[in-house]
Amino acid sequence: MSLPRPLFDHLVVNARTRMDEAEACYRRLGFDLTPRGYHTLGSLNHCAVFGSDYLELVGVDPDARQVRGEILRFPEGLNGIVFATEDAAALHTTLAKAGAPVEPPADFARPVALPEGEREARFRVVRVKAEAAPYGRVYFCQHMTPELVWRDEWRHHPNGAFAIARAVIAATDPDATASLYRRLFGDEAVRPTMGGFSLAAGTARLDILTPDAVAALWHVT
Repeated sequence: MSLPRPLFDHLVVNARTRMDEAEACYRRLGFDLTPRGYHTLGSLNHCAVFGSDYLELVGVDPDARQVRGEILRFPEGLNGIVFATEDAAALHTTLAKAGAPVEPPADFARPVALPEGEREARFRVVRVKAEAAPYGRVYFCQHMTPELVWRDEWRHHPNGAFAIARAVIAATDPDATASLYRRLFGDEAVRPTMGGFSLAAGTARLDILTPDAVAALWHVT
């Protein structure tokens, strides 16, 4: 099996213990969010679902007995870059043989409340080892029940958003950061761009840029 083709499944915004504020913020920005979900891992979420990908707000209940420690390790903001896979087990075998720093597949779930009753959305993920991506969480996600995520009633947003277009990593050494994505997707998948490197992910892209290039991109002074 050849190395996978990069394709965003979703991007994760870390709300930590401020999920109520994050939900209100993204609704003001014009996103129609899914009802609050509760993962078996001890986290909670809201999703802005698009055509074939989505944006996920993830946080923890400060009063919960079990919480996801990796969420609290990172600051608020973009925290997870998630690529799509149709077969997590086969993907892990391929990447492990290629020497990529990946963990074995892991399963989790969350209940989904629908008009016809409660169902369980199930996921299988292959995570990149934490030390290989110290800036956040990078993993692949296989949806065992995609019909419980991509539902038409959740795809219509007042702001007109319909897909993820771009994600940006600010890196003091873009070449070193890009090395992970070369190992995951092949050398030819990562191409030089102004201020760093770029990875095409379907119709979207992942840019790995110097802090100066990021500041210039959004005219930050």
